[in-house]
Amino acid sequence: MVNKNTIDARTLSRMFLAGAKNLEAKKEWINELNVFPVPDGDTGTNMTMTIMSAANEVGALVNPGMDQLAKAISSGSLRGARGNSGVILSQILRGFSRSVSGFEELDAMIIAAAMGKGVETAYKAVMKPKEGTILTVAKEAAAKAAELAPEAEDLETFFAEVFAHAEATLAKTPEMLPVLKEAGVVDSGGQGLLEVLRGAIDGYLGKEVDYSQFTSGQTGSAVTKISPQAEADIKFGYCTEFIILLNNPLKDNEESEFKRFLNSIGDSIVLVADDEIVKVHVHTNHPGQAIERALTYGSLSRMKIDNMREEHQEKLIKDAQKVAKEQADAEAAKIPPREVGFISVSAGDGLTDIFKELGVDYLIEGGQTMNPSTEDMLNAIDKVNAKTIYIFPNNKNIILAANQARDLTEDKNIVVVPTKTVPQGISAVISYVPEKSAEENLEGMMEAVSAVKTGQITYAVRDTRIDEKEIHEGDMMGIGDSGMLAVGKDMAEVAMETVRKMADEDSEIISIYYGAEVSEEEAEDLSSQIEEAFPDCDIEVNYGGQPIYYYIISVE
Repeated sequence: MVNKNTIDARTLSRMFLAGAKNLEAKKEWINELNVFPVPDGDTGTNMTMTIMSAANEVGALVNPGMDQLAKAISSGSLRGARGNSGVILSQILRGFSRSVSGFEELDAMIIAAAMGKGVETAYKAVMKPKEGTILTVAKEAAAKAAELAPEAEDLETFFAEVFAHAEATLAKTPEMLPVLKEAGVVDSGGQGLLEVLRGAIDGYLGKEVDYSQFTSGQTGSAVTKISPQAEADIKFGYCTEFIILLNNPLKDNEESEFKRFLNSIGDSIVLVADDEIVKVHVHTNHPGQAIERALTYGSLSRMKIDNMREEHQEKLIKDAQKVAKEQADAEAAKIPPREVGFISVSAGDGLTDIFKELGVDYLIEGGQTMNPSTEDMLNAIDKVNAKTIYIFPNNKNIILAANQARDLTEDKNIVVVPTKTVPQGISAVISYVPEKSAEENLEGMMEAVSAVKTGQITYAVRDTRIDEKEIHEGDMMGIGDSGMLAVGKDMAEVAMETVRKMADEDSEIISIYYGAEVSEEEAEDLSSQIEEAFPDCDIEVNYGGQPIYYYIISVE
C-alpha cells in the first residue's frame, strides 16, 4: 500500500526507474521538438542516455538504503551525461540526490528542498542560463513544491499539483523564447524533464512499469545473461520472446498444451496469458517451431530472437580485449607524461585525419549526430599521457560535458577550449604555440576562433518557420553560427547563398569540408563557383566524410 506522507529508498528507486523508462519511451518524440528541423535532433537521445546510465546503476542495487541509492543516481547520471540537456539533467539529479542522502524517509518538505537544490546545482553548471528551457521548468516545479510542502496532506496530491504547474510552465516556454514560438514547439529539454516527472509519479502510484532493462547494468532491451561456461554447455542456443495477440482467449487445456509443447523444444519457459495476449519466453534450438505453434493462436508482436552462443563468444572476445587493454595501460603508465596533449571531438573519417595531421592525440567520435558523454571525455583524458590536455568539443552541445570531465579530473590540467564547430576547432589547434603558457594559449586560441564563421548545409526533416524563413520538409538549409542563413531546393545554391551571407571584404580564406554523401566532383564544382564569386579569397577543399551535413564551410 502506498504511504500517503513519505517515501523510502525502495519507493524512490521505483519512481526513478519509472521516470527513466518513460523518458526512454518518449525520446524520439522529444527529438522531433528540436527547433531546427535537422535530421539529428538529439535532446531526447541525450537525456535518455544520461538517465539510463544512472538507471543501470540503480537497477543493479539490491535493497539499497537512501545513501547508496543517492550515490548511484548522482554518479551514474554525472558520468553518463551527454549534450547540454543531459548535463543539465545530471546536475538536477545530482543536487536532488545529494540533498536526500542521509534521510531514511522523505516527506514533502524534504522533497521540495531537494528539488530546490537540484535547480540550484543545475543553474551553477550553465555559464549563461537561459529562461524558457529545462531550467525554467525545473525551477518552477521546485518553487511550486516549496509553496505546497508546508501544508501538503498527502504526497499523491502534492506530486499531482507540482506536475500540473511544471506542465503549465512548459506550455509557456514559447512565450519566453521567441525561437520556440516561431518554430511552433515547446522546449525539448523541458518536455524531457516533464516525462521523467510523469513516469516517477506513475511509479509512486504503482502503475505497471517494465524494469527488466535496468537489471545488473544492462542497457537497451533485456538480454539473457550467459554465465562463463563453455559454449558447448549451452543446451538451447536461442533466447526467443514474443507476444501473441489472441484471436480468442486461451482455454486452460490449450494453455497447458502450449506449455508442454514449449517444454518439448526448450527450457526457461515463461508464459503469461490473459484474455487478449500471451507473453512467451523460451530458450530453444528451434525458434521457428515456437513461432509456428504460436501463430495458431493469433498474430505475433514484439518478436525477439537472440543467439546466446554468439553472445557468449562476444563476451569471451571482450574479456580478452579487456585483459589486453589492461596490459597496454600498465605499460603506458611506465612512460613519463608529456607536457601537452590534445583531445578533439570529430565526426567523419576525413575530419579525423585532418585533426591527426595537426597533432591531436586522441579523437572522440561524435558531434551533432551523437554527443559524447562525460564518461567518454574522462576515458579520453585517461588515455592521453600528458600533464596539460587541451580539449576541443567542436559543438556547443558538448562543451558542458567537457567542462564536467575537467572538473572531475584531479591529476591533470584540463583546458577546455569552447569551440562550437569543427572549423573553429581546426583554427584553435593550429594557433597553439609551445612556448606559451596554457592561459596564453587559451587566449590565443579563442582569438583565432573568433575570426571563424561557420555554415553547415543539411536538409529539413519537417515543416517549420525559423528566422522569418518558411522551411518545408526536404528543403536544403544553410545554418550559420547565429541562425538560419539560407533555405532552398538546390544544395549548391543554398551553399553559395550561405557563403555570401558569411563572406565580406575582409574575408581571406574559405574552406569547404564535404560530407560522406557528396562527391569530390560536386565539391570542386562548388569551389569553382565560390572562387568566381570571391576571387580575392583562397579556396580550400577538404574531404570531411561527416554524416548528415553535406558541407561544413568556414570563412576566415
